[in-house]
Amino acid sequence: MAKPGFSLLLITDRRNASVELPAAVAAALAAVPPGVAAVQLREKDLGGRALAELAQALLPLCRARQAPLLVNDRADVALALGLDGVHLARTSIDPADARRLLGPQALVGVSCHSKAEVQAAVGAADYAVLGPIFDTPSKREHGLPLGSAAIADALPLGLPLYAIGGMTAENVQEVRQAQGVATIGAALGAADPGAATAALWRAWQR
Repeated sequence: MAKPGFSLLLITDRRNASVELPAAVAAALAAVPPGVAAVQLREKDLGGRALAELAQALLPLCRARQAPLLVNDRADVALALGLDGVHLARTSIDPADARRLLGPQALVGVSCHSKAEVQAAVGAADYAVLGPIFDTPSKREHGLPLGSAAIADALPLGLPLYAIGGMTAENVQEVRQAQGVATIGAALGAADPGAATAALWRAWQR
């Protein structure tokens, strides 16, 4: 299986971006060293054709900065465009099925909201995004914040973890044991995506 080398997982939400999504992605990736970030294309409201067109616009930007480009759920889009992998929710196809479709070099990530869900992903996924760690409006449907201790609790399972939920430059050190952090608002959703992503990266390095 592929091993994630990035520390920042930048998740898209074009409806809340302050600029056009390709411009936001370009600014964010240019603000950090190559290979530091990955981009998760999460536009759940788009159909296959529109999603593929957006992915095609982002792919050269990501390639230029050595940033893996992952798409939510749509293994068919990832396969057709040669993307780096998929990110799966609990309602998505099984990670093992995505692996069979995309091959051993693809990145397969999963969203998890408990240690038990991380355990279920071991052996099939390359990484898990665990949260919400802190309170954030976009994750309240998944229940109360887990707290930073959830990262330490799930680490012994051996799956690389990315903390999500309320991540900011002020609190990322609380989850420094993780492989990295995943965020929408603190990077691509910020008024200045480049400055915000750079601040997040500096805080993560401290």
